[in-house]
Amino acid sequence: MTHRERFLACVAGEPVDRPPFWLFWGPWTTTARRWEREGKPPGVNHRNFTQTDPIPATVPVNLGPLPSLAQDLISEDDNYIISRDQFGIIRKNYKHGESMPEFLEFPIKSRDDWERYRAEHLDPDDPARLAGEWPERCREWMEAGIPIQLGQFPTCAIYGSLRWMLGDEECLYAFYDDPELVHDIMDHFTDLYLTVFEQVVRQVRVDIIHVWEDMCGRQGPLISPAHWRQFMGPCYRRIKAFAVEHEIPVLSVDTDGKPDDIVPPMMEVGVNYLWPMEVAAGCDVNDYRRRWPELALMGGIDKRALARGPGAIDAELDRIWPAVETGRYIPELDHGIPDDVSWENYRHYALALRDRVLGMA
Repeated sequence: MTHRERFLACVAGEPVDRPPFWLFWGPWTTTARRWEREGKPPGVNHRNFTQTDPIPATVPVNLGPLPSLAQDLISEDDNYIISRDQFGIIRKNYKHGESMPEFLEFPIKSRDDWERYRAEHLDPDDPARLAGEWPERCREWMEAGIPIQLGQFPTCAIYGSLRWMLGDEECLYAFYDDPELVHDIMDHFTDLYLTVFEQVVRQVRVDIIHVWEDMCGRQGPLISPAHWRQFMGPCYRRIKAFAVEHEIPVLSVDTDGKPDDIVPPMMEVGVNYLWPMEVAAGCDVNDYRRRWPELALMGGIDKRALARGPGAIDAELDRIWPAVETGRYIPELDHGIPDDVSWENYRHYALALRDRVLGMA
């Protein structure tokens, strides 16, 4: 089987020789520095020290604000850097380790702000969105039998884009205080994505549309299933209709946390592939495979086990293996690799997973 055929068969629950062997999630910056101190050879990374299947290749078109609002440096002291990202969000980042940024300011504070921002930065027909050599790269991927994806973090999102515009807390208030603005923002971003996607599918065989959301915590989703259906459902239906029209079989969602309550509304509108299934948030891939057998999964291996050594790693692979054997599941870590994981332990994990997956063929 080609890599594309294997991936699509796995997600669809069709007969397959084995699931894909991916090493999708990479190390934190501080983890990479640790590995270098521990003797990781120069030029070796978390994937290329062993033979892996290629992960889906994303068509490099521009779905974000154009022109970008990025400003690398606003201010700096001994511990923090304050900068503006491409969306116009002002962030405060810690200089000496891996941590979430502190979000100081978001670009949209009123409807007038949104109208101006949309006109100045979110023109779906801006020719710069399709600049570059992506058609040539896509032809190479198609010839190599690699799955091809439209959309990626952080520039293809419905809830995620609302959050980038208004702010984490502000966007949640807006569902009640200004629902028309919420609909307008979500609808316009959907318009933008589908306008660009329409140009790509004229030249490229696409396998996946991927939407990044990150809209759940350990307690569950940040909005109710009812709000998901009311606000996000229409946008997802449009995306799914586009996928069906253009024979794109996979509609993928990335959300951290525990998405149990919004899995049913997602599946109702055609989402059929979900990741990363964070164990610390209470996600168990064996449980998900039982409850939603038509939903494909990726992730679900507890990254924390890698810090505890070979015995814990092997036990964790034993734990998730029933899900592997049911199909529609790609075994992978449940997020990036923290800096309590040694290079030796990571190698044990990667090689143990490789031997198990390749041994199924």
